[in-house]
Amino acid sequence: MPTVRRITVADLRDAIRLGWEDFSAMPTHAIFLVVIYPIVGLLIGRAVFGADILPLLFPIMAGFALLGPFAALGLYELSRRREQGLDISLPKILEARHSPSMLAILMLGVGLMVVFFVWIAVANAIYVSYFGYSPAASMPDFLHRVLTTPAGWALVLVGNGVGFLFALMVLTISVVSFPLLLDRDVGLAPAILTSIRAVLANPGVMALWGLIVAVSLAVGSIPFFFGLAVVMPVLGHATWHLYRKVVV
Repeated sequence: MPTVRRITVADLRDAIRLGWEDFSAMPTHAIFLVVIYPIVGLLIGRAVFGADILPLLFPIMAGFALLGPFAALGLYELSRRREQGLDISLPKILEARHSPSMLAILMLGVGLMVVFFVWIAVANAIYVSYFGYSPAASMPDFLHRVLTTPAGWALVLVGNGVGFLFALMVLTISVVSFPLLLDRDVGLAPAILTSIRAVLANPGVMALWGLIVAVSLAVGSIPFFFGLAVVMPVLGHATWHLYRKVVV
């Protein structure tokens, strides 16, 4: 099992600084790797509006961040190669698919997909429990329901509370597991256990990191997810450097 260090807020700040330096040095690569993120976000939003299921728009937007650790895989590889002074051209980055741990990485990615879909189902069940199956007539009607009624206030409170638990679970199992699997052939179970140990050894710092990620993704989603083209690569690169600081 990899050895886990205790880190400080100063280490977290340094990881973010290094993440920004990676992005500044490789902005074209980074934006190219994550440009699909805002595009998919827009498509999801359009699909929700088109299907007239407005209650799921926010859960999908928020839950999409659960897939971030897997979506940032290419960014971890960029940071790894830059750290070692290796070629960071796209063909070399794609060589990561030959990693001995790729099967474990894909399995963990599928696991996050399952968590995402379970979250959507739970969010829908929460909405139905307060407002039934009748759809909102329009966006103003939906906002009126959620923001001006006791049922809507309860929905916001319960929904965000449950969403926090999902986010906490994903953070705990994936904060260092994807970079670790990309860096070493340790196996899926040891990677997840190392991630859990990293969180337990640094609860305050990891909680702050989770808050930074949540706030950054929320700000980057305005307007129309395009800010994520900057936020996602910086967070992805910073995650690699956080892994380097936490795992010996």
